[in-house]
Amino acid sequence: MSTAAGSIETPSGKGAGDENFPVGSFLLPKPLRPHVACFYRFARAADDIADNPELTSQEKLDRLEAYDRALVNGSGDAELAKPDRLRDSLRQTGVTDAHARDLLRAFMQDSVKTRYDSWDDLMAYCRLSASPVGRYLLDLHGEDPADYAVSDPLCDALQVINHLQDCQEDFREMDRVYLPQDWLAEAGIGADSLDETSTSPALRCVLDQCLDGCENLMINARLMPGKLRSRHLGAESAVIIALADALIGQLRRRDPLAERVAFGKPRMAAIAIGALARFWLGGRA
Repeated sequence: MSTAAGSIETPSGKGAGDENFPVGSFLLPKPLRPHVACFYRFARAADDIADNPELTSQEKLDRLEAYDRALVNGSGDAELAKPDRLRDSLRQTGVTDAHARDLLRAFMQDSVKTRYDSWDDLMAYCRLSASPVGRYLLDLHGEDPADYAVSDPLCDALQVINHLQDCQEDFREMDRVYLPQDWLAEAGIGADSLDETSTSPALRCVLDQCLDGCENLMINARLMPGKLRSRHLGAESAVIIALADALIGQLRRRDPLAERVAFGKPRMAAIAIGALARFWLGGRA
């Protein structure tokens, strides 16, 4: 494909400051933060390609496949600078490219798939779209791969939380529905229920089922801070867990169709400070 200026990346303007959870914050070891930022910029750019409503599915796939080739082989193309830089970062740190490539597989799936049959189907997607982020961070910090068992559920829960926050926007702008289709059918509703100004009782039931799934994931996720050798990564995970728990509670009480369910910076800071205090004092996250 052509790699003329502007032909591959389609930036949305979103950055780390727009995320619900900290990305490479000051809690992480300073020498590792540039590598985390490099991984994030790669993932953000690839996600923007998959989410661009002006591109056809094939155009998205072409661009994402170019990212994958550059990540594996290098390119020297200015339009592929982010995968080239991540490739260099991974070589410097000794982290496998498998996690970044799994993310690309998820974005390729987003380019062609808009519905998920069941919770298990959604979790299979999250294993590509979310779990690799935690796995990358664990590997970067030299943690035991056995601890994927606690990072995967945390990342997967975060992904579902984000889906619930954005459920109306995803449907209206990209015709994507991450709510399990079998649960919608059991509730007697379809995707068009996401186009209303408020959540119906039937849709509320489906949202709560998804939140129940998140709660189940969080049981193992809450073990993460105490398992890690890196106190820096443990502190970061404690903050993320506290934010996830708080957002699950908010999504139970508030209506994501009527309003954006999210925290402002002061509330996020308060939750983070409380989580850090409990973590450093040896309590639970």
